[in-house]
Order: sequence, then structure tokens, then C-alpha cells
Amino acid sequence: MKPVGGLDGAFLHLETPETPMHVASLHLFELPPRWRGDFHARVQQLMRERLHLAPVFTRKLAPMPLQFANPAWVQDDAVDLDWHVQRVRLPAPGGFAELQDCVAWLHAQPMDRSRPLWQLVVIDGLEGRRAAYYFKVHHAVVDGQSGVMLAHTLYDLTPRPRHIAAHAASSGEHPGAAALAAAALRHDAGQVVSFLRQLPQVARTVGGIAGNLADSLPKALARPKLFAPRTIINRPIEAGRSFSAWSLPLDRLKALASAHEAKLNDVVLALSAGTLRRWLAGQGGAPRQPLVAAMPISVRAPGNTEYTTQATMALVSLHTDIADPVARLHAIRDSAGQVKAMAQQAKGLMPTDFPSIGAPWLMHGLAAAYGRSGLARALPPVANLVISNVPGPSVPLYAAGARMVGYWPVSIVEHGLGLNLTVMSYDGAMGFGFVAARNLVPDARALVTALVEAYDELLAAGLPAPKARGHRRKATPGRPESP
Repeated sequence: MKPVGGLDGAFLHLETPETPMHVASLHLFELPPRWRGDFHARVQQLMRERLHLAPVFTRKLAPMPLQFANPAWVQDDAVDLDWHVQRVRLPAPGGFAELQDCVAWLHAQPMDRSRPLWQLVVIDGLEGRRAAYYFKVHHAVVDGQSGVMLAHTLYDLTPRPRHIAAHAASSGEHPGAAALAAAALRHDAGQVVSFLRQLPQVARTVGGIAGNLADSLPKALARPKLFAPRTIINRPIEAGRSFSAWSLPLDRLKALASAHEAKLNDVVLALSAGTLRRWLAGQGGAPRQPLVAAMPISVRAPGNTEYTTQATMALVSLHTDIADPVARLHAIRDSAGQVKAMAQQAKGLMPTDFPSIGAPWLMHGLAAAYGRSGLARALPPVANLVISNVPGPSVPLYAAGARMVGYWPVSIVEHGLGLNLTVMSYDGAMGFGFVAARNLVPDARALVTALVEAYDELLAAGLPAPKARGHRRKATPGRPESP
């Protein structure tokens, strides 16, 4: 038995029917020649053999008495793989458009908290020799980095699955109310002691940041505007979702970064800014004030393999007020790196675990009231959207003998933050996953169209045209770009 940490618990308590707090990924596979098997059955068998490799698969929530504090993780008696590994079939013609619509529908479905908080849905009916699945896990279980760690347990490096030694099933845990309450009290007491011990270091860190702020940040960034401009994606959301995915060649994005002495993440932010400028132009125009992205930053220590959320959030200007794509990239490069450096310096001030007594009542009550009251429509936004960049596997992966040819993240939207763009690298490509509230963005494929145009614009302005055939062709929405 292990109490749920403070930040992980927040993702549980902030969940409402309109704002489920799970993250997911879409995986597209190419089946081997002369494939005759049942992909769903093989994936289910693979999961049966690997359940013991990560606690995510076998532990579930045990609620505290009266929900006065965070629940605890306990071992489940038996994982029902018929429920956890399901299958759906796409309508004809089974193309990428139908696949994206299916993912949007699946992503809107809340998770069953009486079971381990994960589910894998095999998607049949794709055109050609392809299969796919959608894999979701509650954000109380993983963050971006631990999600990549989880991928290493699910996938193989060759078409032949690696041998997994048989493992005896663990017995379930059934703690009583007294044991759960005692565990919560011990956890909170330990967090208070830890906080008091860290106070001197916190004071030194605050002093250092305050002393260096004026010198380390440009004047425009040292005195940022308090709020972001309001757009159509900064309103209350409903339960429906729209989703679209695209992949761009990683080598071209790295070449852009190198040509402008920028980081890959700067190029991702610049492409995001160009995408939003173009998309908002069709929605009445982008605001004169630059859009602001909330950017998760990992605070995970090297070697830390815990399946918990260990990240903080920083606000980054997207400089969407700058029309020239290269000037916009340079402005993002100069400001985003400094924001990230300051966030890393301050990570000791941002605990990922903290006392939780009373937190379920307070957080869930506030989240429900915020959605019902429409405050997201009345209050000015702090950020316009969330943009996250997660480094993923650099080599091809296989599941049940099938090669993964596409890997796209699917993340969370909230009241007032109706659009999320999460990006993950995989095997020479950068996968862009757009998730939006359907009542605000009915068709996320329009964002992919804008992304492809922003990519072409940045390449034309900031890098010599490649000789390789295919990278600059006009792409057709609904079909992923080849790396």
C-alpha cells in the first residue's frame, strides 16, 4: 500500500465529467507480410505476460474514509484483461480520418476508478496491411517521462518479442479504514517534516532567483503581462473531444534548430506559433498581444524511474505578434530558454508531493464549481494552451510482431485551456498530437493543415530547400507525413 502523492492526487480531484484527466497515445502498426493472426488476441497475450513489469498495470485506488485525504495505491486481486484490452472496428473506408475520429471519441470516455487506471483499445478495420491501438493511462499514474519508460515494457526492438520469464501473481491488498487513515496521516506528517527541513534551501533559492532576475531576463520578459489574450479556445469546455495527428521529419527540424542556433524545442514552439496564427486567421484573426503557452518542464532527477508525475509548468510567450517566421523563431529562442533555465533553478520550490488532508474536498469542489460557474469565460486566461515536448524512442519499436510506424501523444484539455498540443519524437519523426474540446474546435484537422503550412513557411524562410524528394510537398490532411 502506498498513498497517492500530492500532485498525482490533484489530477484525481480536479477531474470532472467534462475534464477527464487521462493521457494517451495513438500507435499505428504495419503488419508483417502474409499476416494471418488476430492482432487483438496477440496484444492481449503480450499484456498478460508483461503485467508484472510495471506497477501501473496491477495497482488500483483504495479511497480514504470519507475521502478526507488522497487515496492509496493497492495491489489488485486479478486484472481483467478482457476489460483492459478491448477492440473496436473503424467504419469504412478505415482511413486516417476515421482513425482520428475514433481516438477523439475514446479519449472523451472517463476511466473506471475501481480498476487499475489504464486501458488499451485495439482498432481494427484500417485500410491496407495496418492495425492501430489507443493506449490511455490516468495522469495520476504517469507523466510524459514515465510514459516513455512504460513504453519500454510494452514494446520490443525486433519483430520477435523478447522472452519474459513467468511471474507468480501477487495477492491483492485490502486495507481497512484504520490502516488507510493511518497511512494518510504518516504521509502528511512526513511531508511537513520534509518541508521544514528544506526551508533554508528554499530561502537561498528564492534569494538567488530574485537577485538574478533582472540580469538574466530581457526587460520585456522581466515585466510580463499578467494575463494572456483571450481567444476562442479560452472558454468553458464540454465533454466531447476532437483530435488530429501529424508527423514531420525530425532531421529537418533539427537542421532548422542548428541553422538558427536554437534548440529543437524552440522550433516546436515556433511551429506551434505559426500554426496558431494561421488557424486563428480563419477564426477572426489572432490577437495583437502574443499568445502564451503553458509548457510542462520535467523535474525528474536522473535515474528516477518512479511512475509518478514529476513536472512543473512554465509560461512561454509564442511571439505570435511577429509576422516573420524567422524573427518569431529567434524571439522564442531568446526567451524560452531563459524561462526554462529559471524554472530549472526554481524546481526545488515546486514540490510534487505535499500534505493531502482536506485536498479532495477542496480541489474537487473548486473544479466542479469552476466548470458550472462559467468563470473560464469571465476571467482572463493566464495561458492560451498547453504545449508539451516529450523525447521518445529513437529506434523502431514492435508489438506482437508488428512494426510501429506512427506514434502520437493524446493529452488533456481544461476549462479555459481548450487546446493541447503534445509532441513526441519517434524513429526519425516528430509526432504532433492536437487535442481540443469539440465545442471550441469541432475539427482539429484544420490545425494540422495550418501546421503543414507553417512548416513549409519556416523551411522556405529559414533553410535551403532539401534535395530529397517529398519533404516539401503539400500534404493531405489525414495522412501522416513520412519521416
